[in-house]
Amino acid sequence: MSVEEILGFVTGAACVWLAVRQNVWTFPVGLANNVVFLVLFTGTGLYANAGLQVVYLVLGALGWYWWLRGGEDRGRLVVHRTPRAAWVVGLVAAAATTAALVAVLTTWTDSAVPFWDALTTSSSLLAQTMLGRKWIGNWWVWIATDVVLVGLYASQGLWLTAALYVGFVALCVQGLREWSAARRDPGVGLAASTAGPGAVGLAPVPDDAEPAR
Repeated sequence: MSVEEILGFVTGAACVWLAVRQNVWTFPVGLANNVVFLVLFTGTGLYANAGLQVVYLVLGALGWYWWLRGGEDRGRLVVHRTPRAAWVVGLVAAAATTAALVAVLTTWTDSAVPFWDALTTSSSLLAQTMLGRKWIGNWWVWIATDVVLVGLYASQGLWLTAALYVGFVALCVQGLREWSAARRDPGVGLAASTAGPGAVGLAPVPDDAEPAR
């Protein structure tokens, strides 16, 4: 068990928990997690998942901006149902990306498990993009992806990381529940979603808003 794996466990768990709570701190913590996992996965031959961390850095910065300024009148972004068109485009893009990555990993790397590495990379990109837009469907994609990743990381001897992703599945289920409640009642999680780095200047929490759970 390496230092990188331990740091990845801590920052990863904190990042997902903060996302469940709609707390914008999920993004800076997530960026730190990406750097740690970039080092870890490169050293274990999971090259697609390592490269994914670089893309996560970009998506994390973009999601940070969206959550703070991506709503109406450049205000905070609220939880939405995933548009049907987004599902179609996202799944087609994920399938195409998986095929492309399998070809790349098989031809130019010694990837341990090219298909599963590529599939989880593609689905993670889809989930992270949906998370940045605060679409509820991100949790369904994360649940499916994390279940596969538990087996993938265990097969590579990353037992602590595999255990972390078991916890991620449980957190994603909780995230699905809390975000669904927030969509029905925007007051749910309002305080948490506006608390964090860069939140100064956002709309204040109404006095009668339901506190974050």
